[in-house]
Amino acid sequence: MARHQKNSRDEFLYALVLGAAVDGAAKSVGVSERQAYRWLANPAVKARLSEMRSERLQRASTMLTVAGLEAVKTLLTLQAANMPAPVRLGAARSILDFGLRLREHVDFSQQLAELKAEMDAIRPDHVAE
Repeated sequence: MARHQKNSRDEFLYALVLGAAVDGAAKSVGVSERQAYRWLANPAVKARLSEMRSERLQRASTMLTVAGLEAVKTLLTLQAANMPAPVRLGAARSILDFGLRLREHVDFSQQLAELKAEMDAIRPDHVAE
């Protein structure tokens, strides 16, 4: 019985990760909406839901990165000398625009990592609450 409930809970969480509302996710796994909210009140379940969402975003990010490489190849192909000038100009603008945005993002990420490291170095071991 506990195993079935755990499977139902995991399926419920997965439905939420995919974008279902709580009532729809509950119905899809055959539990009451009240039970669903009891699950969500549990800190361990909330943490698991957050972890599942994070994993899904990471997978999507990886897929977009791979697709981005193909997009860059396409833009480079569109810059070939045999392409019409407006097509080459559009590809060049896109490459420059995306390249600048990516550079800014990388710089910002590095600066943020450095600031975090500095904060961790000066942060006391115990924070008074």
